[in-house]
Amino acid sequence: MLSPRGIFQEIHRNDEAFRLFCSIAAKGESQGGWENGRIAALVSDPGLAPKVARHGADEEKHGRIFNAMLRRRGLDPVDVPPEMDYCILLERQGIGLAHERLCRDEPMTEVDIVEYLVHSRVTEQRAAEDMRILSRYLGGEPDIGRGIRMICDDEENHLAYCHEELLRLSACGCEIDIGRALRKTARAEIKVNRDVSLAVMDRMGHLLGWSPGRRLALKAGIRLAYAYDRLFGTRRMVELRPPKRVNAMGPRLAEPRT
Repeated sequence: MLSPRGIFQEIHRNDEAFRLFCSIAAKGESQGGWENGRIAALVSDPGLAPKVARHGADEEKHGRIFNAMLRRRGLDPVDVPPEMDYCILLERQGIGLAHERLCRDEPMTEVDIVEYLVHSRVTEQRAAEDMRILSRYLGGEPDIGRGIRMICDDEENHLAYCHEELLRLSACGCEIDIGRALRKTARAEIKVNRDVSLAVMDRMGHLLGWSPGRRLALKAGIRLAYAYDRLFGTRRMVELRPPKRVNAMGPRLAEPRT
């Protein structure tokens, strides 16, 4: 089957494919947790810092959830190949705040904050979309469904607060700079997403024993999706609008149990 449901179910049923899938997801989420934690420590804005800190805590939680999915199956994480490391590949494109910058104990400037929020706006769009798909096709599975649904809800919150904060900065006079940065980031992200998707599908095809014809068809689909994103889909990654979830990253009374 070439349907998304069929592909995700194949990955879920196969230990080695599932192991790779969860390892990639866990590494990306844990990396995002560290980055947001560092940024929260360097942000002086008392309204923004707690939201960034919560964002980082959520990402770290997501990493634990994906690793817990592996443990329930008696599986250990695997090393993520460099060509499948979404976060590092984006950094190499000059997108987001470099690790070297985050390791310096210097307060975030307004330029740094814009760069951080723009990077988050674009990557959280991708994360929210991916988790909606994953929740649709695997959210009912008894062993992983609850964790997937929780992560999906968190990603929607992250996307909402990025919209809110960028709209606030736009109203303060940063609109042109933010628009320029969003377009640059979106162009880089859709290319990296294509390259990572091709690398992951190639490896999944090997693990799952897909025929050469099926592998070619899936790669063609990934390239078609990239072409659509490049020509028509970039808008959803760069537009800013008031989110339906207002103050999504505001204080909460209790953390959900994981």
